[in-house]
Amino acid sequence: METIILIVVLCALLGCAVGFLAGLLGIGGGLLIVPILSVILTKFNVIPTDQVVLVAIATSLASIIFTSTSSAKAHHKNDNVPWHIAPWVMLGVAVGALGSGFAAVMLPEKLVRIIFVVSVVGIALKMAWSSRRPPQSTRVIPQGPILAMLTSVTGALSAMIGIGGGALIVPLLTFFSVDMKKAIGCASASGIVIAIFGSFGYIASGSQHVDIEHGFLGFVYLPALFGIVATSWFMAPIGAKATHHLPVTTIKKVFAALLIVIAGNMLMN
Repeated sequence: METIILIVVLCALLGCAVGFLAGLLGIGGGLLIVPILSVILTKFNVIPTDQVVLVAIATSLASIIFTSTSSAKAHHKNDNVPWHIAPWVMLGVAVGALGSGFAAVMLPEKLVRIIFVVSVVGIALKMAWSSRRPPQSTRVIPQGPILAMLTSVTGALSAMIGIGGGALIVPLLTFFSVDMKKAIGCASASGIVIAIFGSFGYIASGSQHVDIEHGFLGFVYLPALFGIVATSWFMAPIGAKATHHLPVTTIKKVFAALLIVIAGNMLMN
C-alpha cells in the first residue's frame, strides 16, 4: 500500500508539469509522461520490463483524455479553437489513433522506443528551425477530406507513442499558415479524440495480459492515472492563459527544448 501511495504522489507531481504544458503548448503531456512514468514503473517493479513502455503509453493516453479536455475548454473560452477545421482534424486523428492502439501492442518494445525518440527529435528540429526563420508566404489549408487524411497519420503516430498529438498537429497546421495559438487550441481539442480512441485499443489488447486486481485496466495503470489527473486537470487552464503572455517564437523555442530533453532521456534509458 505504501508503494502505491508513493507512486500516486510522484505521479501527482508529474501531473502538475503535464497539465501546465498541456495548456501552454497544446500537448496532452505524453512527451513527459511516457519517459518519466517508465522510470517510475521500472523503479517500483510494477510490471515486467518488456511491458513498461506499453503501460506508460497506455496510461499517458488515458490521462490525456482529462488534461486535453481541461486544456481545450480553456482554449475554447479564449476563442483559440478554429472550429471551421477542427472537426476534420478530429475525424482524421480518430481513425489513425484507433488502429494504432491495437498495432503498437504487436511491435517489439525496443522498436516502440526508437519510434518515440526519432519522432520527438524530428519534431524538435522542425520547431527549432521554424522559430528562427522569417514568416513564409501564406499556404492554403487543404480541403476537409484531405486534411483528415493528413491528420490520420498524426493520430496514428501520436497514439503509438502516447502523446496527445500537439507535437505533430501544431507544426502541421502552422505549416498551412494557421495562427500558432489557434493551432495549439485545435491540437488540444484533437488530443481528446486521440486519447479516447487510442486508449480503447490499449485497454482491449491489454486485457489479455494484466487484470484489474493488480490495478490495471488493460495496459492502463490506474494508480498512476489517478495521480496524474488529480493535478493536471487544474494546471491546464493556467498553461492556456500563459499563451496570451508569451510571443509565438518563445512558445516554439520552449516546445523544441522540451522535445530535445525528453528524447535524450528516452535514449539514455
